[in-house]
Amino acid sequence: MMARARLMTARSRLQGGNAQRGIALIEALVAMLIFTFGVLGLIALESSAINFAVDSEDRNRAALFASEVASAMWTAGSVDYVNNAQLAAQYANWQANINNPTTTGLNKGTLNIAVIAGTTKTADITITWRPPARATASANSTLTTRVILP
Repeated sequence: MMARARLMTARSRLQGGNAQRGIALIEALVAMLIFTFGVLGLIALESSAINFAVDSEDRNRAALFASEVASAMWTAGSVDYVNNAQLAAQYANWQANINNPTTTGLNKGTLNIAVIAGTTKTADITITWRPPARATASANSTLTTRVILP
């Protein structure tokens, strides 16, 4: 009889308020887990935003440099940097500056001016650089500007 009374007491404890013991702790842990995933998502989003901002800044610097080259061509009245003494002198300076990160802010930058065949007043200015976050040469960024003089 005593064993049966103990069994009934244990059952009544389980069915009563003690059956909910520990549920609040589990709910708190699940809430913390969900919150942690949210914070990790925000950190990943911020990382992406920083990369996009750096890429945008580099592209802006490249466009500014291409604009400088194009304005020099307009001033000289020619796109032929080989046969024009004024442009030839500036071309050497541009080549030195494009590869200098402190001058242009572009990492491993190169400048290529291609005069379009069959025309005397049209050229493509191509600036290539490698953002610091990218390790391989295949991940280079490129900006091309076409200059057409009147």
